[in-house]
Amino acid sequence: MSKNKVDILAIGVHPDDVELACSGTLLSHIAKGKTVGVLDLTRGEMGTRGTVETRRSEAEDARKMMGAIFRENASLKDGLFQYNEENILKVVHYIRKCKPEIILCNSVTDRHPDHGRASKLVSDAAYYSGLIKIETLSNETKQDAWRPTAVYHYIQDRHIEPDFVIDVSEFWEKKLELIKCFKTQFYTADPTGPQTPISSKAFLDYVQAHDILMGRHIGAKYGEGFSTERYLGVKDLFDLQ
Repeated sequence: MSKNKVDILAIGVHPDDVELACSGTLLSHIAKGKTVGVLDLTRGEMGTRGTVETRRSEAEDARKMMGAIFRENASLKDGLFQYNEENILKVVHYIRKCKPEIILCNSVTDRHPDHGRASKLVSDAAYYSGLIKIETLSNETKQDAWRPTAVYHYIQDRHIEPDFVIDVSEFWEKKLELIKCFKTQFYTADPTGPQTPISSKAFLDYVQAHDILMGRHIGAKYGEGFSTERYLGVKDLFDLQ
């Protein structure tokens, strides 16, 4: 077993995607004893605000606050990464390295073109990761094949009807603290630098309203929605809320 093995691997194409879209879910599962790792596909170098260095520091602050075991970065080209063999194998490498049972990743389609492209890249890499004839290395040692049980896509800027919603009411305030770790990206009382669509207070209000809407679907104060690429199976009708 890998020393870095986790129950859930949360993948975002940009540092802060995970915090914005699914950190409430991650916090709730960590509280239940599940282990979580985070993989950022890019360094966010095309962002209007902040630098690679500040975003790296902010991401690590968020990791510590969340309680994730690790946070790694695949260093794909922000805005310019391609769906190709090289990048598929990079993602396969990280999946095999930590052997997650579940992967959470970007929205299947969204306003930012990176999101949908990353969604397909990760989803396909999760499948290819289970093929024994695809070879990847870790520290020059051949990695074993590994296929996660499920890949779920969190919902981001555009509204997508969720296939299921996680109640994150108990953890929403801490989720907001995680988002605010990214001081260069989001609203602060003393804003500096150029303003962007996500740097205003209105954007944080939108994130809250979005989670309130998702929560309303399941009778909770706050929720995070996810879409799936396959049918969900349950053993008992009473497991459904």
